[in-house]
Amino acid sequence: MSALQIVAVVVCLGVTAVAVALLVKTVNRFLATFRLGQPEDRGDDKGARTRTLLREFLGHTRMSRLPVVAVAHWFTMISFGVLFFTLLGAFGQLFQPDFALPVIGHFPPYEWVTEFFAWTGLLGILALMVIRQKNHPRSAPGEDGRRSRFFGSTFWQAYYVELTILGVTLCILTLRGLEYALAAQRGATGSVGSTAVSEASALHYPMTGWLGGLYSGMSVGALENAIVVVAAVKILISFAWMITIALQPTMGVAWHRFLAFFNIFFKRHADGRTSLGELQPITVDGKPLDFENVDELDEDAALGVGKVEDFTWKGLLDFTTCTECGRCQSQCPAWNTDKPLSPKLLVMTLRDHAHAKAPWLLASEEVRAGGIEAADGFSDETKAAVATEQLVGETGYDIRHPLQAYNPHGPDAVIDEDVLWSCTTCGACVEQCPVDIEHVDAIVDMRRYKNLIESAFPAELNGLFKNLEKNSNPWGLAPRLRMDWAKDLPFEVKQVGQDVEDLDEVDYLFWVGCAGAYEDRAKKTTRAVAELLDTAGVSFAVLGDGEACTGDSARRAGNEFLFQMLAQQNVETLNEVGATKIVVTCAHCFNTIKNEYPQLGGQYEVLHHTQLLNRLVREKRLTPVARPGENAQTGAASTGAKVTYHDPCYLGRHNQVYAPPRELLQILPGVEYAEMERSKEKSFCCGAGGARMWMEEKLGTRINTNRTEEALATGADRIAIGCPFCKVMLSDGLNAAIQDGKATEEVEVVDVAQMLLAAVRRGNDGGGTAEAETPEPQPDPEPAPVA
Repeated sequence: MSALQIVAVVVCLGVTAVAVALLVKTVNRFLATFRLGQPEDRGDDKGARTRTLLREFLGHTRMSRLPVVAVAHWFTMISFGVLFFTLLGAFGQLFQPDFALPVIGHFPPYEWVTEFFAWTGLLGILALMVIRQKNHPRSAPGEDGRRSRFFGSTFWQAYYVELTILGVTLCILTLRGLEYALAAQRGATGSVGSTAVSEASALHYPMTGWLGGLYSGMSVGALENAIVVVAAVKILISFAWMITIALQPTMGVAWHRFLAFFNIFFKRHADGRTSLGELQPITVDGKPLDFENVDELDEDAALGVGKVEDFTWKGLLDFTTCTECGRCQSQCPAWNTDKPLSPKLLVMTLRDHAHAKAPWLLASEEVRAGGIEAADGFSDETKAAVATEQLVGETGYDIRHPLQAYNPHGPDAVIDEDVLWSCTTCGACVEQCPVDIEHVDAIVDMRRYKNLIESAFPAELNGLFKNLEKNSNPWGLAPRLRMDWAKDLPFEVKQVGQDVEDLDEVDYLFWVGCAGAYEDRAKKTTRAVAELLDTAGVSFAVLGDGEACTGDSARRAGNEFLFQMLAQQNVETLNEVGATKIVVTCAHCFNTIKNEYPQLGGQYEVLHHTQLLNRLVREKRLTPVARPGENAQTGAASTGAKVTYHDPCYLGRHNQVYAPPRELLQILPGVEYAEMERSKEKSFCCGAGGARMWMEEKLGTRINTNRTEEALATGADRIAIGCPFCKVMLSDGLNAAIQDGKATEEVEVVDVAQMLLAAVRRGNDGGGTAEAETPEPQPDPEPAPVA
């Protein structure tokens, strides 16, 4: 061995030993940190979980929302695994420059794959680097670059990872060129069958042979020395990266390469469904809390999350896996309306806090008994994390930097309460996350602790909770008024217990919901659906004053006790009357009854009204008819009605119901359909979810105004919706736009059912408008809620 080789071997093996030792230590620290979290069973159906992992990993199904990024990332990701063998080859080349791996080293298919992924990995990382710069905060709209999805990300870490990949792929390609030149100089040959073939050929170097031509003038000795140097550089780049990430356990942009596999495997649903829809119940020691025995709990039992160690191990894994790509941030309605909540920055802050506090939590009881002030050997970050009095509280944040990496000289709380209560639980963050982080669950668990343990929640929610407790509806109106919506309808609306003893006598139980019974705008939808069902010959009955609020807002506000009370009452009622098939008009009721009541023993077939109405139209039981002047064949209208549709979050993202309302609208004669840019999975929230319906927006701009302006930008004169909460919010947004001169009074917000009823009525009496007016009962005696 030459002196160069000896130096290269000593340095590379030394750095490798240090890197491996540090990496093993950090992996053990990860495992210990995750064990600090509360227990949670995520090990069911390992076969389905494995299939989900392979589908998301190889198919990049979660990345596909950004196709160019997905393609570039796929090649970069695959190259990381495939090119690992070149690292083994590089160690051999330190000792013997013409070294090749046994068996596969000169096997042409292996060489083709290696070269292909070296080039595509290089192009992929260059594309990702360009995309990061193109979307850098300095190039984003606004003074501070908040509209960039990379706002708040740790840029030095991203740059370091990108340059590492770039350096490694360049080294691999350079080595291949040098290997070609060395084989050519030595006249090395291999064999294909019984035929001798030069190793310096297109068979072995199909994409790098031309690079070898650049080194044709070098001597054998020079080529060998160059191979040793480049191999050493490749090894040092690789293991310097390993040392760096071992010393930076919060470097999610690097660690997600390993942790994402586990985070995907242990996602909530083994079949791969997004972790939305139902919220998970409060758990104690890994088991759902039995609220009937809540008095038997230990005094220190956490209801929700009040300290970072109250999160489950999966929550701690979630935070550590975050790659800071900012897809969640770019879709978040709160962040896009200048509120302090960014799902990405929230997760980053929880990650940094968890890993800063972990060394203290893992210390011996003797050490912790003396207090953090007297303890030695802990970093400033750990001391600050332990000294922080609460997880959520007042931080006095700067709106330009509402959340950032953990500050060792920070405030008395980690997360500001404004951040926590800005969330609408729309699920855009969860739906967008490529590594399946469950942001909404974390936010609601923190709300539960603030609500149930500290009784600290926005003052507006006091009225909501009292109304739900006293009268089982958010408005606080008397249950006897629940049937006022049905006054003056030209047919009888049957009530269970009065007109119908057994639900076997009718096709469906029509769950009216609180909004559908009490809110004037929502009553029009309720009446339209009832009239359409009657017209189609579908028999139904309602519970009347037997209904109570489903508890959606209470649960998402963190008041799990109140949700349990309402939900158990409803489940008992539904089971008692023998409910099996239920149709609802409210997306929130739909989600709660369909997905959350099974947690309490309520198993029902639940349909959203757009699903049922679409089925009835397809079955020809309802027939939309064109207006005079409309062409029923082409859908052309003399005064064409242009319609856009707003996806309710709890119908769309949470339950993947996208097609039925659109199909209904496109069936209607004379309708020109216009899709908003942010639609379906990327739909923008109306602002009402997560109990925000009952809270005023005091920060930033209004979410409903933002969404209404997007709808108006399509040129639509009708904004179709499928949820009463959305109708309230977008109607208020439209009224504001009219007052500001951004819309005319001809524009209206209508439910899909109202538009269908207007078209069906034309077939019956030749009249009707989009509002499908029928005689209305008197307005509610109390004002509508704060929206």
